[in-house]
Amino acid sequence: MENISGILHSGAWLATSLLLLFFLGLYHFAHRLNRPPGPKPWPVIGNLNLISSLPHQSIHELSQKYGPIMQLYLGSCPVVVGSSVEMAKQFLKIHDQSFAYRPSSSAGKYFHYDYTDMLWAPYGPYFRHVRKIWLTQLFNKKTLDSYEYLQVEERQSLLSGLYASCGSPVSLKDHIYNFTLNIITRVVLGKNLGDDSQSKEFKKILDESFVLTGMMNIGDLIPWINFLDLQGYVKKIKAMSIKIDEFLERELDEHIIRRQDHSSPKDMVHVLLQHADDPNPELKLSRNKIKSLTKDLLGAGPETVSATIEWAMSELLKHPEHFTKATEELDRVIGRDRWVEEKDIPNLPYIKSIIFETMRMHPAAPMLAPHFAHENRKIHGYDIVQGTQVLVNVWSIGRDPTLWDAPNEFRPERFIGRNIDVKGQHFELLPFGSGRRMCPGYSLGLKLVESGLANILHGFTWKLPSEMKPQDLNMDEVWGLTVPRKVPLIAIAQPRLPVYVYSM
Repeated sequence: MENISGILHSGAWLATSLLLLFFLGLYHFAHRLNRPPGPKPWPVIGNLNLISSLPHQSIHELSQKYGPIMQLYLGSCPVVVGSSVEMAKQFLKIHDQSFAYRPSSSAGKYFHYDYTDMLWAPYGPYFRHVRKIWLTQLFNKKTLDSYEYLQVEERQSLLSGLYASCGSPVSLKDHIYNFTLNIITRVVLGKNLGDDSQSKEFKKILDESFVLTGMMNIGDLIPWINFLDLQGYVKKIKAMSIKIDEFLERELDEHIIRRQDHSSPKDMVHVLLQHADDPNPELKLSRNKIKSLTKDLLGAGPETVSATIEWAMSELLKHPEHFTKATEELDRVIGRDRWVEEKDIPNLPYIKSIIFETMRMHPAAPMLAPHFAHENRKIHGYDIVQGTQVLVNVWSIGRDPTLWDAPNEFRPERFIGRNIDVKGQHFELLPFGSGRRMCPGYSLGLKLVESGLANILHGFTWKLPSEMKPQDLNMDEVWGLTVPRKVPLIAIAQPRLPVYVYSM
């Protein structure tokens, strides 16, 4: 017995010694790390006390003090923020693969069928397979060109609706949102959702889910209290997820029946269903995965396109001189006897410069969706530890005075003759991101912004309601997955083109 007791005592002493050495090693490792500069965190909440209702602006102000790479703690989550072109290149290009992962979140788990969509899927074989489907089958040039007739029809509907409202104050975003949603539902589902009560309910849920996805859930930031659901966030997500799932279930059942009719036009859900039949189990898309990807296709486009066009019109109404230059270009290139077609866009450099300037000042996603360090990396001498979230603040980059003269002023002319685009290769302007996690549907979104804005500028003159002056226009933002205007833009349209242009 004494021998056994001695052995147990020796074993306990050895285990305690090893545990102590382990924690001492962790302590010394942590103190050897050269972490990016940043404000000292508070216990439990970290630096959440420094984050306002507009996080991109709060973080921008902090970066002015701590530099283009800094470390924050949002709750217990270490977060490194890049706020310069060089930092964006480091995270999205040079070390892209190391940071191509996503952190876990309640939105990814419940809204997106356990991280099986494009936004939240972990980087790996599944993500690469699905991204290939998006790029080569859903959003390739040939496929997008085949949908041009849909865009023409919905543009006619948009312009006819605006013409019917001429002389009365209208919420421009409502018209643009419906225009974009109608195109996307026809492309994705093969039909317009229409205005029945079921469709209206789905549109409402889609809007609310988009807002929720962009909210900060305290349980994601302080995981050990997530079970408390202090904000009721998870409860709301679960309730909405059930309703969205019911809609998507009906759509998939309908598509499976329509697949028997080989003359039926093929939409994006049809393409995804083809991959449900793949004999390779690693490539086969399950029903839940198809629903998750379909929700992605339906969700992001209408909000980002409508917010971008609304911001562009807001800036033009606030700066009428740019409005005048835009309409002069349209009259010169297009004339007054037709609306703008997609083939005209390359010949409208000032219109494109207005769009680029809007995306610089009002990027739809001012901080790109969070990345996640899959491994330890050293960036410009600083240690980024595995498990750290990484944010790229493109709102800060758009206001960098070393890149842009008078960065807080709306000056579309700055892009005239400048070799820059939004395809992820010019890090001064990243509205759609860059690298492996760049938005794969950006080409369709850009088409809709270009054609939508050009036609409402060409077809109508616009003014603010009542006696409102341009300088009185409220330009406040509201935070979400996108950052739209806090107060919807209300404006009055009068026709510039003959009535027959709008006839269906």
